[in-house]
Amino acid sequence: MKIALAAVLAAVIIAGGLLVALSGHTAIQAIPAVTSIGVSTPVTVRLANPHGVREVRGYVAQGGTEYPVFESKNAATRLLWRRHEAPLTVTFNAGKSQAANLKDGPAQLVVAAVSNDFAGHTDSVAFDVTVVLEPPRVSADGERHYINQGGAELVMLTPGGSWNEAGVRVGKYSFRSFPMPDHSAQRFSMIAYPWDLTGDVVPVVYARNAAGAEATAPVTVTIKPKKFRARDFDLTDALMDKLVHSVDSSGTLAPGKDLLARFLFINGTMRRANNQQLADLRLETQEKILWVGAFLHWGKEEANFADLRDYVYHGQKVDRQVHLGFDLSDVAHGPVFAANNGRVVWARDLGIFGNCIVLDHGYGVQSIYGHLSEIGVKVGDWVDKGQRIGIAGETGLAGGIHVHFGMQVDGVQVNPREWWDEHWIHDHVLLRLQPEAGHSERAAAAPAPAKPHHHKKKR
Repeated sequence: MKIALAAVLAAVIIAGGLLVALSGHTAIQAIPAVTSIGVSTPVTVRLANPHGVREVRGYVAQGGTEYPVFESKNAATRLLWRRHEAPLTVTFNAGKSQAANLKDGPAQLVVAAVSNDFAGHTDSVAFDVTVVLEPPRVSADGERHYINQGGAELVMLTPGGSWNEAGVRVGKYSFRSFPMPDHSAQRFSMIAYPWDLTGDVVPVVYARNAAGAEATAPVTVTIKPKKFRARDFDLTDALMDKLVHSVDSSGTLAPGKDLLARFLFINGTMRRANNQQLADLRLETQEKILWVGAFLHWGKEEANFADLRDYVYHGQKVDRQVHLGFDLSDVAHGPVFAANNGRVVWARDLGIFGNCIVLDHGYGVQSIYGHLSEIGVKVGDWVDKGQRIGIAGETGLAGGIHVHFGMQVDGVQVNPREWWDEHWIHDHVLLRLQPEAGHSERAAAAPAPAKPHHHKKKR
């Protein structure tokens, strides 16, 4: 009898040990990483355990006291647990609204999870955070801003309170701010009012603190609507073959035997990717004005900013895209000049734009030169207004020899026509940014270099 009891006990011990050994642990990750909490800051954590999670708790530890902020429980499964549970994502708020005695300063946000199996292991992760309770404040300048649809503008703002980010938001687009020269309490944003926004979208200035609290205030604006052209773009097999092979001669970027499908991939998916690459160059800017006077305009305008192109193949509309620049043509294979002083931030192939150069002119203002046959500068070079930087061509998605010229403000492409206008630059940028220098800047603007004589365009 004793032997039988001992055998049973041994079996129970072995089984229990096996169940403990097979029990899992929980991996805990904050997405995104949390470094600050405020009045009520959303926190999202990912809990990965193949057996699932029985209990989740969150608390803030500060000054030797633990303040509970979240708890969730599920039914326990100690023996017949699951083995392939998907990771669990939990979102909760942490801050003074959940823990009234929190104070400004350092703390720890602790997340603990109990695995839903026999052992029920408890795993926890502590995140070092800063409690930020002072809210941000912000006010916009008192001016009325007259903004063209598809155009740009300079807006001033004054953030206060506790803040670590401030700028202007226009619909889904956000524009960072820079310190006002000689006015440390004020900041400004170079903004765009994108071509595809309706005129009822009101820009707002915003200030946000590290805990995620945000203050906003409206900008007083009058939006001047613009009517953009819509044109049919007829596709033939010969033209598509030329364009596709110009962009993807090896057939690796848009593989497949269907010529139309390859063209549509390049014209749509690749176009969006290339425009995002241009937008990302906003981070390669200098916090000062590099340009002088109006930007140079040359050549004949073959296509305009925000032209809507309906691509027609065998009588059927197969695509619609927007052309965010001007196509400028002059002498065949003629020189291309820098539209203004700046620093080269891109000088190589860029998909649909072919051989492309992007110049930074400071404060997020950048000019774009596409379809070049030759590039005569490299990234990091300083170029002067009117300096030769390349030769016009038809690389990329170009049906003939020309230059695609574009302008972007903090990564959003805008109508270059404003930047060709010295009076617009003076009234909408310089007078606000440097009131005492606005007139002298215009007076000191370097004269435009002599343009090449216009000959009949060669084909």
